[in-house]
Parts: sequence; C-alpha cells; structure tokens
Amino acid sequence: MTVLAETNQFYSATFLGTTQHSLAYTNTPLIKVGLSLHGELQAVKIIKVNGNQLSNNLKLGDFIELGIIKGDELNGYTAISIDSIQADDNNYRKLFTDLESLKNVGKYQLLKLVKNDEKEDNAMEDFIKAPKLQGSHIKTIRNMLNLKQTEFAEKIGVSGSLLSYIEIGSKPITDEFVKKMYTAFPDLKNALDLQFDWVTITFSDMTGEQVINNVMRLKPELFLERSTTQNFYTREFAFAGEKNIYVQDFEPTKDVDTNQDIQKVGATMYLTGQGTRLFEKALLEQGLTWKKFFVQAKRFKGTFSRLDIALNDNWGLLDMDEIIEATQQNRFWSKSRSFAIHGNNQDGWTANFGKSPFVIRIYDKQKEQEQKGLETSIKNRVELELHANRAEQVISEWFENDNLVEYSLSILYTYLWFVDEPIDEEELKGTHVRERYIESLKPMPAWSLLTSLGQSMKFVREPKEQSVDSILSWIMKYVVPSLEVLKKTGHWHEVIEAMDKANLSPEQEKLIKANLVNAITNSKANLEHGNLNFDKQQRKYVEETAEFERKTNLPF
Repeated sequence: MTVLAETNQFYSATFLGTTQHSLAYTNTPLIKVGLSLHGELQAVKIIKVNGNQLSNNLKLGDFIELGIIKGDELNGYTAISIDSIQADDNNYRKLFTDLESLKNVGKYQLLKLVKNDEKEDNAMEDFIKAPKLQGSHIKTIRNMLNLKQTEFAEKIGVSGSLLSYIEIGSKPITDEFVKKMYTAFPDLKNALDLQFDWVTITFSDMTGEQVINNVMRLKPELFLERSTTQNFYTREFAFAGEKNIYVQDFEPTKDVDTNQDIQKVGATMYLTGQGTRLFEKALLEQGLTWKKFFVQAKRFKGTFSRLDIALNDNWGLLDMDEIIEATQQNRFWSKSRSFAIHGNNQDGWTANFGKSPFVIRIYDKQKEQEQKGLETSIKNRVELELHANRAEQVISEWFENDNLVEYSLSILYTYLWFVDEPIDEEELKGTHVRERYIESLKPMPAWSLLTSLGQSMKFVREPKEQSVDSILSWIMKYVVPSLEVLKKTGHWHEVIEAMDKANLSPEQEKLIKANLVNAITNSKANLEHGNLNFDKQQRKYVEETAEFERKTNLPF
C-alpha cells in the first residue's frame, strides 16, 4: 500500500508515466501517480521517487508501491526509500536507460539552444563534432619532427609518393597509415591526454562529516576542522591542513530555547588542481574510477558546481607565443568574443576565452610549475572550466555515451578556433558564422592538429601522495636561504632556542597527527596489497576499467 502523509490515508498507487523534465541523469525522477481509494481515483500527484523503485518492466497503469509519500502541493511530494538509496552503483546507468525507454522520446536536449541572432550562447550543442586527421596535419607533424618527406616516409614504412598524395589531400588517411605513424613515433600517441583538474560538488542535504565519510570515504581524522567565511559557509575540513582537498559546511549553532545543537545541512566538496591528483590516490585505494565516484556522488544527490577538464599538451604541439600573437591580432573565433591575456614570455602566458559559466584557458603549464619550484612533463595545457549546468551537461553526456574525450574535444572545437589570416569583423555580424565564414579561412596548423589528434588521446589519472612535502619545499626555497644568513652572522643559537620554545597551534598538532596516520595507513595498505604501486605516484593510469585493473592488479 501507499500512504499519503498529508492526509494519513492509505491508497493504491498507479503508475501514470514520467514527466518531461524528469528525463535527466538523476536517481530521483519525478513520476505521475494516480491515487485510488476503494477502486476509485481520488487524486493525481507528481511525486519524486528513487529510481530503483521503478522496475524494468513497469508499464502505464501498473500498480506501484511507494510507502509513505511526504510533502504537500506547495512544496511537492517525495517518496524515497532509504534502502533504495543504497542500491548498487552499477545499476545507475541501466536505470537511466530504463527511464528513457519508458518515455520513448529518444535523446532529450537537456539545455535549450540559443538562436543565432542572440548575443550569447548559453547552451552547448548536443552533437559530437571535431575535425578528423587530414593531410595538412600529417605535414604539420612532419615539420615539427624536422623531417623531409622522404625521411618521414622511410621511417613509417610507406612510399614517398603516397605520403606526398596524403599531404596534399589526394589520398585518404587510412587506419593502417595512422598505426604505422604511431609505431614509428610512439611519443606522438601520448602527445595529448585528458585529466580532471578541478572538481566541486555540492550536497544540499548533507553535512561535511557525512560527505567525508559516505561520499569521499576518507578518514575524518586526516582532516583539520576550522572556521571559515568563504562561499557563505562557516566551517571547513581541510585534508592534512592544506587547501587541496577540503569540504565546507555550517558550524552547529545553539537553540536559544532548548540549548541543543542545531546542524544546518548543506556542504560542498572541493578538489583543486593538486587536490584531484591527491584524491586519485584515494580512488586508487578504493578501487574506483572517476565515473564510479561521480555515480556515487549522484546517489547522494550531489550537483556539480565546477568541473575543469584539462587537455595536456605533452609534446609541445602548441607555441604559446603563437597563440598570444594570434589572440592579440584577433586571428581567432569564439562563441564569446571576450578574452583576456595574462603573463609574459619569461614567466609564461595565459589566455582566457569566454566568461563564467564557461571559460577556455590556454597556458604554459611548464613555466607555471617552474614558478612554483615544481617539475612537470606537460608543456602546455588547454582547460575547459565549466560551472553549474555546463558541468552537469558534460557529466550527463559522459554517463550516457561514455565519450568524455570526444565530447570535450567537440566542445573545444565548437567554441574556439584559431586561423592564420585576418578575420573580417563585418563577416562576424552575420548568421551561421562558423559554417559560413570561419570554416573557409586557413586554420592555424598547430591548433587544427591538436583538435584532430586529441580524439585519440586517453583520459588518465596521476595519483599522488599527500604529505608535508609542500611545507618542506616552501622551507627549502624561501626559509633555508634566510637561515643560512643567520647562521653565518652568528645568530644560529638564537634560532635553535626559539625552536625549542615554540608552541604548536592545535592545527599544527593535527597536521602532525594527520601525516602520522597517513603514513601508518599507507604502510598497512602496502602490506595488505602486496606493496602495489604506492611507490609510483607519478605514473599515469588510463581511466578505462580493464586497463586500469590490469596495470594496478587491484583486488576488485
């Protein structure tokens, strides 16, 4: 039976279908339900349910058990069972397929498209579109390798005439040709890869402790609790005391009448660029891929506030001076004509295109890391910074079609394009600018190559350990030189005395404890799993389950 708490009356519930706006990646869809009493229809309600309550063969007119339906007409009705929330994550994708089948409307456009005559396009196109590898791209690769046609043809094992025809576009590029090229130049296959570089997920009805324990599944004692005024929150939990992995929520308050603690719900999980690498270590230990973790977050009704997708140029396909020059000369086209340039040739350039909720950022990753005293194999990076609905749409597309790389490249291709000739501003005032005008211009070879070659890149993770290394690095770089001066000027004994008398703050004490616990945890994990891969934090793992399992030999 089904109980409507509003009237405290028992009803027989009949499934009358889903609602149009409920067809999205949610495990709590809205369905239409008829409530009958003694065989007579009493009311029709729109009710939020847990998706697992919808059986695979549920048809219109079938009876459905909903338990207790809470709510009212003003605030809406909800019938979500606790047991179903804890259902197996592997059923999540199947759930959406079943729901879509129930609606029988095909793929639903989640965000509306803006017409061409509108100033700002606030929705992403719902298609995959990026250039395929062309003869001009092969020529660009050959020129970057400083090889003549005969030399390049000999290395990949094809005739010089075939290479010549391919480069001018008279012959198609076959899969066999690409395979030979990758075999001859294996570094080219790893020239580009994809990573998450920032993840922010908000949970509207959870506390920070619940997010850490139930969603992230990390040890709460590894987090330092402190007050904050950031993002309208009042409390913060920082992993090992550093703002790489942290969760913000609200501190409990006292009820003036009962003197009892009142806990306001609502929390947000933040993974910075460094935090994503550190959190990938936790995913490795838990035997989770990013997709499985995101499904897990969705089951707790998490919504994506921000998602940064990084396209890493490991080969130096892009020349930042060339990108900046083309930007300054307006030899680029983007959906949003707003852009900003920061930096210089010595410290590294950064170019931003667009504005929130969607920004494309291109910068010199190697020089950026050098400024921090760090090393990286990445030469340049192209980032897609997505907020709110933009982030949700990418995740939805990924869940449905398992095509994160292709879809990310499609977004990049659709929203930004560099050319090697001047752009007529008058032509940009017309309609269908991309198809009618921009496509007719000569593209920048390196940018065109990046967007086409990127379709074969891998989505990878690069798990790293959390420790006090950042503190040590800072001391070695900024403090040690000053200590050396004090030592040589005869003040070293004063420094030693000050260190002996120093009192650690509660946060510093917690930091020491957190790192001790972390070390113990890692040692235990090494013993339990046969010392697996924890000495290889710099290694990249392809985010494809079969290969991931094979490389890490994880017991799952």
